[in-house]
Amino acid sequence: MSDASGERRSPAPFLRLVRGHPTPEESAALVAVLTARARAAQAARDAEAAAAVPRSAWRDRPRRSGGPLPRGGGAWRRSFRPG
Repeated sequence: MSDASGERRSPAPFLRLVRGHPTPEESAALVAVLTARARAAQAARDAEAAAAVPRSAWRDRPRRSGGPLPRGGGAWRRSFRPG
C-alpha cells in the first residue's frame, strides 16, 4: 500500500493484543484457534449456500424413472404417453 506521497505503508495489523504479555506459543495458539473458527464458519456458509441451490430435474433419479412401466397389450405405446 502507498499513501498520497507515494511512500509504502504497512497494512493495519490483523490482530492486536492490548493487555498482558503472551509468549510466542500462546500467540500462535490464539491465531490457530481463530483461524480454525473462521474456516469452520466459512465451510458452514458454503454448505448452506450449496444446499440452497435447487436440484436439477436431470439429476433427480426418482423423477427420471417416472414410476412403473405399464403392462399388458400395447404397453409399449402407453409407456411413451404422459399420463
